[in-house]
Amino acid sequence: MSEQRQHAEIVHWRRSLWRGALCEPVLLVLTPIELRAHDRASRIVFRTSPAEVSGRLTRFGTLRLDVAGRRYDLVGRGAGLSPAPSAEQERDLAALRRSPASAPAGSTNSTGAVDQLLNAGAAGRMRAWYARLGTAGARLSRLY
Repeated sequence: MSEQRQHAEIVHWRRSLWRGALCEPVLLVLTPIELRAHDRASRIVFRTSPAEVSGRLTRFGTLRLDVAGRRYDLVGRGAGLSPAPSAEQERDLAALRRSPASAPAGSTNSTGAVDQLLNAGAAGRMRAWYARLGTAGARLSRLY
């Protein structure tokens, strides 16, 4: 990861496999020295060095991270019942993207036509985060 770049995107934290309302948006930010996630009220969900993160990407595009002994399942988009990102999250994301240290939006997102058509590119977004985290030093197991 470039020493001058940061990446930020709103993804969804799947707190329950079955209850879509518990799939809440988080602002995920990766800098050269930290990975952090903020919830809808701008509270920090986790903040750590990328080297302290372990995880894997599932076959269905869920990025499963282990941070300080706690598991976070992150997906590229929420369920129909999921709350929308808050205005604060949207403002914070816009500010981060305007920062000179920020990588261009969508700069590493690659996704297939089926993912775009059926899933709005969500799996591609999570594959991009998997690659970014690996480059930043996270301990990630092989894909799938």
